[in-house]
Amino acid sequence: MSNENNLSVQALARKNVRELTPYQSARRLGGNGDVWLNANEYAIAPQFELTQQTLNRYPECQPAVVINRYAAYAGVDPEQVLVSRGADEGIELLIRAFCEPGKDAILYCPPTYGMYSVSAETIGVEGRTVAAKADWSLDLPAIEAALEGVKLVYVCSPNNPTGNIIDPDEIRAVLDMTRGRAIVAIDEAYIEFCPQATVSGWLQEYPHLAILRTLSKAFALAGLRCGFTLANSDLIGLLMKVIAPYPLSTPVADIAAQALSPEGLALMRQRVTEITENRTWLLEELKKCVCVEEVFASDTNYVLARFSASSAVFKNLWDQGIILRDQNKQPGLSGCLRITIGTRTELQRVITALQLLPAATATTFNKNQNSPRKEHM
Repeated sequence: MSNENNLSVQALARKNVRELTPYQSARRLGGNGDVWLNANEYAIAPQFELTQQTLNRYPECQPAVVINRYAAYAGVDPEQVLVSRGADEGIELLIRAFCEPGKDAILYCPPTYGMYSVSAETIGVEGRTVAAKADWSLDLPAIEAALEGVKLVYVCSPNNPTGNIIDPDEIRAVLDMTRGRAIVAIDEAYIEFCPQATVSGWLQEYPHLAILRTLSKAFALAGLRCGFTLANSDLIGLLMKVIAPYPLSTPVADIAAQALSPEGLALMRQRVTEITENRTWLLEELKKCVCVEEVFASDTNYVLARFSASSAVFKNLWDQGIILRDQNKQPGLSGCLRITIGTRTELQRVITALQLLPAATATTFNKNQNSPRKEHM
């Protein structure tokens, strides 16, 4: 194809798409490792066998068995549940349903999950940020001051990549200040690791509340791409107007229904117990490594830590086939790497590799500054 034709295709594209930096997922970043601890996945594949053999027919848009089982699990009504291609589709559906491109804005509080900004930019909606405070709590006065023109607020709790639960009083404050003004989406992708922190019981009180969920983390089904949005029926009805006709393939719905069976839920909870135990072990071992400056408490299936010479640490482990997630570019996370909780064997390889690394002789990070939720070393 000629350069002229290539240029014409570029010129036809929307300006914001031409200039867009896509979300750098773990798979896009690549690597040739055998210890993958960069995507918050479960390390061992669960075993399922397909039971539905109707692949000649289009699937249900909202498979009844999946909807009913997730509603029972989440403690909500089936009319308050929408299933989609991962929680990422739920993020995008909310923007498409509530935000006018070129007019409205979304608001989110970095450091946090990167897909909020990417989805907004893709659709042509402004992404407005209000940085979290030094202890990663929400800056409520700044959020309220920034709400003009905002139709949608995203709050991730527990937050990715920091691992902290957002104070429920702060979430209530955001819901109160946005009533009649904006939708508030609480991203609970990691809620199975701290089920007491869910706000699913607040739906009746807040008609503008949406909750994002997924089977990718504690359910160990990242490859399935199955997520949920919980909201009141009016809000769900609007999302149904913009969702694809067949968001879930028949095999996805089949496996999701099995994962949400009583047996599947029991296995998920066993998995959470195992991950929590491994996380406790990793937190303690990281504190003993001289290249580690800080370890942050976590209510998720990953741990965030600040390293001296973090780029060198990241590359050293990468070269050994241990792939972590670099968070240096996130606001306030200079020197930070995120470590998914893998098997004990995988985590031991991480610690063994780190134990061989020296502390940096010089670092620009001030160890005496206030640090959120620090695990004292």
